[in-house]
Amino acid sequence: MRYVMKRMMSGTLMLLALSFAAGTMAQEAKRSITKISGDLYRFQNNFHYSVFLVTSEGIIVTDPINAKAAKWLKSELAKRFDKPVKYLIYSHDHVDHIAGGEVFADTAIVVAHENAKVDIIGEQRPTAVPDLTFSDQMTIELGGQTVELTYVGRSHSDNMIVMRFPAERVLFAVDFIPIKTVAWKTLTDAYIPDWMEAIKRVEAMDFDTLAPGHGSIGVKADAAAFRGYMEALYSAVLQAARDGKTLKQMQQNIRLDEYKEWFHYEEFLPLNIEGIYNQIVLHRRAN
Repeated sequence: MRYVMKRMMSGTLMLLALSFAAGTMAQEAKRSITKISGDLYRFQNNFHYSVFLVTSEGIIVTDPINAKAAKWLKSELAKRFDKPVKYLIYSHDHVDHIAGGEVFADTAIVVAHENAKVDIIGEQRPTAVPDLTFSDQMTIELGGQTVELTYVGRSHSDNMIVMRFPAERVLFAVDFIPIKTVAWKTLTDAYIPDWMEAIKRVEAMDFDTLAPGHGSIGVKADAAAFRGYMEALYSAVLQAARDGKTLKQMQQNIRLDEYKEWFHYEEFLPLNIEGIYNQIVLHRRAN
């Protein structure tokens, strides 16, 4: 009996160990570093991306994503480039992009839009509070390299900035210009129609490559394409509201077939309609 019980216990422990190992592997983050152009690189942590620029005097890092991702990136930067991180730039205040900033704060000056600092402190985001803020534009120069920071207005948050790397002709724009992908769910923390105006300002900038915070890298034309989607969505929902349609009717009848091949179209279009509907109801007084 003892022998049988011992074998049963050993088998149970083995199953638990295998289960734990499988769970650990399933939760292991997918991380990578790839070159975009010149000294500009893209960092991936699962479904989130940021970029960093290597210069002769140090490294300019953008969104840390989270503490574990930031620690991994910091270790890789030390091994690959042997240079300190001199600047850390936040795209906006949302926690899924900027958590873990404290990992770089020992050597880096933390930069963000002035509105982002207010929200980071007010919402107690788990990250380093910005040391340096700006209202409209800021240029950072380090080791003969340049990154231009621009606030293009309210869009997905009231503190979103874009980062242009002129030598590489790359623009890093997070969350508010996805590539061939519809908007995220119900567009929480969104300002409509300011969002479309913000994209127009991006379209006026001089760049070729568009690096988003999620998904594949695109080109400048992708900004205009996403603006077209947002304008069509807003126009369709507004007209339906003026016609007295309910949200359920809108979700059943509004089909933007021009964009049906885009990622998340079937899953998120009804949620996008709900998000726009909520904005319109909030800011429109019907007869």
